[in-house]
Amino acid sequence: MQEPQLTTLHVVSCALDYLSEQAPHSAREQIAATLLANSGITLADLHSGEVRITRQQELTVCANGLASCPDLGLILGQRMHISAYGLLGYAAISCATLADALQLMFRYPALLGTYFQLQLHVEGELAWISASHYQQRADLLRFNIEMCLASLQQMCSDLVGRPLPIRAAEFTLPAPPYRNRYRDCFGDRLCFAAKRDGFAFDSQLLATPLPLANPVTHSEMVARCRQLDGEFNTNRHWLYRARTLLAGQLAHAPRLEQLAEQMHCSPRTLRRRLKGMGTSYQAQLDELRFEQAKQLLAEPSHAIYHIAKRLGFSESASFRHAFLRWSGVTPRQYRQY
Repeated sequence: MQEPQLTTLHVVSCALDYLSEQAPHSAREQIAATLLANSGITLADLHSGEVRITRQQELTVCANGLASCPDLGLILGQRMHISAYGLLGYAAISCATLADALQLMFRYPALLGTYFQLQLHVEGELAWISASHYQQRADLLRFNIEMCLASLQQMCSDLVGRPLPIRAAEFTLPAPPYRNRYRDCFGDRLCFAAKRDGFAFDSQLLATPLPLANPVTHSEMVARCRQLDGEFNTNRHWLYRARTLLAGQLAHAPRLEQLAEQMHCSPRTLRRRLKGMGTSYQAQLDELRFEQAKQLLAEPSHAIYHIAKRLGFSESASFRHAFLRWSGVTPRQYRQY
């Protein structure tokens, strides 16, 4: 099992704001319900600055949004201003130069919330920012490339205080129907079906002094970023332990109190820490059962009643109702896709 990565609710909030803009106020609740469906995220969570969610939760929301807005990745990327990155964003703003700011932000991918390995490199007169090594949902590759590079372009523009002049942009995927939206983000020099995903600007801009540079503020912000990054990693390891224990016992899942005992903490501590990460015991149990159910349903040799038993359901009907709640379809219907 891969260790879960945690992130903030910035992307989720931004998606809801955009999709609600043109709708009447009375429709916002329904839009939110559709966007947040099957993610385990509530509207109340969006008003909390402390809640952290898993990458899978964020990706579920993004997939829901794409159903009605195919170019959502570019739109969200253009709306992810430097202030959306919290302490890391303020640390970048206070850097001396654009190069310093980019190197700082790429040093803390957990705080940046990226799904990619980001790289800054110079080729002649051009400085390239590229994104690679994507390992999340394949069906959301285009969306995440678009959002990542559009947000990086917006970030650079915010840092230097003016629109960043893009000299070239390359994308590994073929051009989509909304190609003109790419021009809004990256200019006219576009190359699709290329060997990398990235954009370039004049390398001399890397030495551009940032208008809000402040060495004292910068030192303080960097120290706080190191602390926050450590807390993110600690929470991620802790959630991984809980999920690993649960995953190994799905047929006879321990109650919250039993899981707390296995983790050598009190039930109250377990409940509090899960809540602080934007999740709960039941949400994690449901997520792990759902993941396992999809894998087992992909094998026709596994009878549904056997799958239900392996996941800890006393009868097939209970499993069917739970799977319908998780996915919107029954196990039998899922197998037909």
